[in-house]
Amino acid sequence: MPIANKIAGHLSKSSWIRKMFEEGEKLRQQHGADKVFDFTLGNPEVEPPQSFKSALARLANDPCAGMHRYMNNAGYQDTRAAVATRLARESGLPVTAEHVIMTCGAGGALNVVLKAILNQGEEVIILAPYFVEYKFYIDNHGGVPVEVWTDKDSFRLDINAIEQAITSKTRAIIINTPNNPTGVIYQANELDALGKLVKTASAKTGQQIYLISDEPYARLAYDGQHVPNVFKHIENSVIVSSHSKDLALPGERIGYLAANPANQFAAQFIEAAVFCNRTLGFVNAPALMQRLVADLQDESVDIAAYQEKRDLLYNKLTSLGFSMVKPDGAFYLFPKSPLADDLEFVQIAQKHLILLVPGSGFGAKGYFRLVYCIDKNTILRSFPAWEALAREVKLYS
Repeated sequence: MPIANKIAGHLSKSSWIRKMFEEGEKLRQQHGADKVFDFTLGNPEVEPPQSFKSALARLANDPCAGMHRYMNNAGYQDTRAAVATRLARESGLPVTAEHVIMTCGAGGALNVVLKAILNQGEEVIILAPYFVEYKFYIDNHGGVPVEVWTDKDSFRLDINAIEQAITSKTRAIIINTPNNPTGVIYQANELDALGKLVKTASAKTGQQIYLISDEPYARLAYDGQHVPNVFKHIENSVIVSSHSKDLALPGERIGYLAANPANQFAAQFIEAAVFCNRTLGFVNAPALMQRLVADLQDESVDIAAYQEKRDLLYNKLTSLGFSMVKPDGAFYLFPKSPLADDLEFVQIAQKHLILLVPGSGFGAKGYFRLVYCIDKNTILRSFPAWEALAREVKLYS
């Protein structure tokens, strides 16, 4: 075989999101882009805020000497300090630049964290429904993913289920809030309960268990909700995030990781993570983007526009009989499939030129995911197709 056996196996299970997006390319060529309603890829159609464009123009017109050179593998000191200032404000803890590493997006940050903490064969708990790449990231570093379901009615944390899954090999738990694909925000009382569990379990197993909070959607919260800062609730915590969603910069791959200063091993963890950031081949986060986001830590895209799109789709689909939890944040809906086989349902949707991702791609058979970070007019134009689809699967007459 010309490629590694493991990778060959992974390719057969790789992302449904990308598979459906590629299927959409074929349909657009056949029917025209305006006839296809692609709800597959969380690739924001909004442009970055004007503050980003202004900062980019200033830097391009007045470049500082050496701005494209290497820097400390952890990133520029002032950028890390800017991130730390915001985290300190949100958590009430003394987060400093020394607790922050700039990374190549949240995906890069997750790989750095897992590389820094995992020994061969140790376990990482992931909560279903989950972002499918978590399994591959864990495998990258010799870990073993352990799937634990959230509450199937609300997608809230099931603390008892997590407790039952913890073993002497458990090294980390990954949470994602607001969640992809459900849009659920884990509340302070849930995080308190999880924090107590992590502390108790770490003492019992004699090994520090890390809570890794994946937060690229942390600023996309609706209806006046707020995403609690995990540092307040869980000592052994690490935040990984990016500006892919809040500043609409997914292609720029700029993110960070931050260690809770309340963790007695924070300095040792950061030292290991800096080393891993370099030796994984990231070396450092993109220099230009680091300079730009330093002054944009309190900026974001228009949240109200996302909430409007959420409400449009949620109200339409529920009126047609689709059942789902209303998202608190992010930009996804995760309805129950009206057919037991979510793959079959997604294939039927394609007949109506609606492109969706089956819940099986998130470890959740019987559901499907759709994004609403797309053009509002596309959402509105899709409504007749949704009506026809609902009629075909006997939700709507």
